[in-house]
Amino acid sequence: MTVIITGGTSGIGLATAKIFLAHDFNCMLVGRSRERFDKIQSELVGNFEFISADVRKVEDCEKIISRTAEIFGGVDVLINSAGIYHEGAITSTDEKIFDDIFSTNVKGTFFMTRAAVDELIKSRGTIINVASDAGLKGNYFCAAYSASKGAVVAFTKSLALELASFNIRVNCVAPGDILTPLTLNQLKISGGTIEDLEKFYPLGRIGKPEEVAEAIYFLSTANFITGAVLSVDGGLTA
Repeated sequence: MTVIITGGTSGIGLATAKIFLAHDFNCMLVGRSRERFDKIQSELVGNFEFISADVRKVEDCEKIISRTAEIFGGVDVLINSAGIYHEGAITSTDEKIFDDIFSTNVKGTFFMTRAAVDELIKSRGTIINVASDAGLKGNYFCAAYSASKGAVVAFTKSLALELASFNIRVNCVAPGDILTPLTLNQLKISGGTIEDLEKFYPLGRIGKPEEVAEAIYFLSTANFITGAVLSVDGGLTA
């Protein structure tokens, strides 16, 4: 069995790679930075490869799928985890910021999936997209990011219907704040703290990447679930 994980060299993607490798999957990690992969490679145990690619480019999405099929013989699971985050008022969100968010979070998810469909039809595989609590409700000072993750949620539901006749399941997770480099960097920019975030969570803390990875792995094995949005957010959206 083979899984492709975009954004696989940090945060949720890296934690997800570890759990699939622990379950004896072949794992293709995708990221833009070979240097970042070199730093985390020693953390991985199992049969894995890395491909340097940019999911914002359609040709790179196609290259990822063809290279994975060439190395491992097919694709069973696609996890669209690559994403970027931005906070700010709409008046401070310029066209470049908007395009970067949508190119990565929406275009990348769409065209990675499009490129993988033929292989997933062969394997009767599954797709798990990484959305966000921000895709389920409006987050303050977060309009562009929220819109992009809302698009991922709608895309997941629509595609689940389209691909059901091929026995391909499509689901997504919607994490709240997770202790990842992306979150820590955003707190550094905003001047906030983890304690500030924890106040909003019924469980009294933010999540760990491993907890989202466990939900992703569960969805990959749950054979009668498709079109679902699984909140992994400590009760934030309850």
